[in-house]
Amino acid sequence: MALLGERPGTGTGTGRRTGATAPAPLRKAPPREPASREPAAPRHGHGPLPGLALAAAGVAVAAAVHLLVPAVPMLTAAVVLGIGAAHLPGARALVRGPARPGLSLAGKRLMRVGIVLLGLKLSVGDVLGIGWSTVAMVAVVVAATFAGTLWLGRRLGLPGDQPLLIATGYSICGASAIGAVSEVRESDERDVATSVALVTLCGTLAIAVLPLLHQPLGLDAGQFGRWVGAGVHDVGQVVATAQTAGPHALGQAVLVKLMRVALLAPLVAAVALSVRNRHRHTHRDAQAHAATAPGTKRPPLVPLFVLGFLAMVALRTTGLLPGAALDAAQFAQELLLAAALFGLGSAVHLPSLARTGGRVAALGLCSWVVIAGVSYAGVLLTA
Repeated sequence: MALLGERPGTGTGTGRRTGATAPAPLRKAPPREPASREPAAPRHGHGPLPGLALAAAGVAVAAAVHLLVPAVPMLTAAVVLGIGAAHLPGARALVRGPARPGLSLAGKRLMRVGIVLLGLKLSVGDVLGIGWSTVAMVAVVVAATFAGTLWLGRRLGLPGDQPLLIATGYSICGASAIGAVSEVRESDERDVATSVALVTLCGTLAIAVLPLLHQPLGLDAGQFGRWVGAGVHDVGQVVATAQTAGPHALGQAVLVKLMRVALLAPLVAAVALSVRNRHRHTHRDAQAHAATAPGTKRPPLVPLFVLGFLAMVALRTTGLLPGAALDAAQFAQELLLAAALFGLGSAVHLPSLARTGGRVAALGLCSWVVIAGVSYAGVLLTA
């Protein structure tokens, strides 16, 4: 599990002190962009209420933007508004000060609840209904995109968990997948914010670019829908892109996309297993010095919110939930994820992002080409 569980050049480190000295790495890690250039948020005694209120206001504005311009998904608008709030002179002090605890809470806890409710969009019957050839195609697309993006991100020297998080976002379901994996990895908030910003930007560009390629590539409505479902990151972006080709394309796109969402659970479990193994090795090395040191607690093999996601899939499969309950759950899920993405967007610091912008942009472009090309080939082969 070295592919998932090790950061390049960091040995057994997890980004937190474990009470023991880690073995010296064999290779020197690429230098991380200095955090000192990013203004540190002062510590305040404020609770989460100011930040949660600001996130709620951001969700309201994002919903208004989506109503005025339906082609812009609410989740995309929430990320952009969060980034804007972090840099507007009038709101910047609030975001970095009194609102920071609540915004961080939204980016983590509300994201978990939103991911759990995301399971209500998928049933076992949906997976079986798209055919085993399409299931195999989706699995190949996810594996190729994840492995290729992770490898290239490390080759480019991106810091921290950025290669892993970006690979997860591209291959599974955008910001939701990034949030799930970052919870297990306990990733730095800056790595999460940068990854969300990149994946959201590329997914938004897909809304404009992919419909222009529909006719030149010679795809019928069903093929176009499956291509969009396999190659676009966020569920909202998939809907916005596929609906341009009609209801049949939209239905195919959503089914394929939900198949990718189903792979979120095994991916997070694999990451959790790698983290658990690393903690076990670290604890074994540290036993002589700090057998009871904080930070040596092993994470669960399957995080609770992933179990909740699977439980919601099982509940949806039973068919016991009425349509009104499913609609209400979808509405709540969109609100929760929008609030979480606003919180994550507010953690983006554009000057710091600009210092690695060339490498991040190169990774995003290459990954976009990989997932679009592999999914296009898969659609043609399964036609």
